Amino acid sequence: MIQLADARRMIAAAEKKAEEIKQPMNIAIVDEGGNLIAFERMENAWLGSIDIAQKKAWTSRAFDITTKDLGANSQSGDQFFGIHASNNGKVMIFAGGIPLKRDGKVVGAIGVSGGSGVQDHSVAEAGAAAL
Repeated sequence: MIQLADARRMIAAAEKKAEEIKQPMNIAIVDEGGNLIAFERMENAWLGSIDIAQKKAWTSRAFDITTKDLGANSQSGDQFFGIHASNNGKVMIFAGGIPLKRDGKVVGAIGVSGGSGVQDHSVAEAGAAAL
């Protein structure tokens, strides 16, 4: 189970990484059920990425996979092709969502959006490492 204090710590770690790379981000943390626990929009982060960050977190928890890996397996001809159209378009298939695990069990997820896929994933990794 992720507590609010855990979510705040992960957001702080993700924000620190985003500041290091000089890219403002939107950062979302969801619980085991995919429900939003905490969210932060850094100053000057893209408005359009608010929704994307939250959906990346939800997607990672819903499928217990990074959105980066889901995206790699959902291209034309791949096993998950078309998955982005499921769940009323809530599924995100680009980097920035990472499942959060404790003792090998998925307990939630982090979603980050506001930069390139590489930037989003690296900021999400920094946040996840703070769990």
